Amino acid sequence: MEWLRVHRGDAPLVIAFPHGGTDLAGLDAQFVSPWHAQIDTDWWIADLYAFAADLGATLVATDISRSVIDMNRDPSGASLYPGQATTELCPTTTFDGEPLYRFDQPDEASITQRLNLYHRPYHDALSEELGRLKAAHGRVVLYDAHSIRSHVPRLFDGELPQFNIGTNGGTTCDPRLETIIANICGASGYSHVVNGRFKGGWTTRHYGQPEDGIHAIQMELAQRGYMAEPDPITHANWPSPIDPNPAIRPVLEQVIAATLDFAKGQA
Repeated sequence: MEWLRVHRGDAPLVIAFPHGGTDLAGLDAQFVSPWHAQIDTDWWIADLYAFAADLGATLVATDISRSVIDMNRDPSGASLYPGQATTELCPTTTFDGEPLYRFDQPDEASITQRLNLYHRPYHDALSEELGRLKAAHGRVVLYDAHSIRSHVPRLFDGELPQFNIGTNGGTTCDPRLETIIANICGASGYSHVVNGRFKGGWTTRHYGQPEDGIHAIQMELAQRGYMAEPDPITHANWPSPIDPNPAIRPVLEQVIAATLDFAKGQA
């Protein structure tokens, strides 16, 4: 499975990248255009956190685009945010509500096939790494890494805070971990929110079992912190390159270091 990339570390921290891929799994012709199918990628997210490998973190990333199948959605198809605009397990629109497919949308057989080919193997890998590290350390943190454009009117009003911490209302990790990360973001000078528009997706909610030693937290970054966000976004200017020295990287380095300290029982 060349589309699934696992870097194994020995520290009690797994960082997941479910939305950083652009591979359309050979379905390019079904989409309005490859660019439309890739517009909502969590651009450069694995590059932004690459430093964590040197700290011993395990990194799990998929190269499959979220437009093929969203690794952070409930495999049953149930909505994570009932009553709010969102995208499906196999999305049919972009975040802006534009159609993704030229003609027919994925049918039940196609969705099942994508689940078996991509969604399940990705989560099998996450489960394996979490189990391995929990057995070695007794406690492990799953940090689900995301990013999104700062302005997506269909999904949220105004400008998204720079750091969006999600723990599904404080249920997916020890409250101390949530507080530690929120305090770092709060002291950074950048805007932040805890359990705002993004409370943690299926990954965070599914794996977060703090009473059993697995602590899960989602971090949704506004992309302006590490890349230019042109207005309007066009084929010619999007995606923009990653900033070689992102202003928010020192904050992320503090967050990951503190998360590791917590996982090791040092915080």
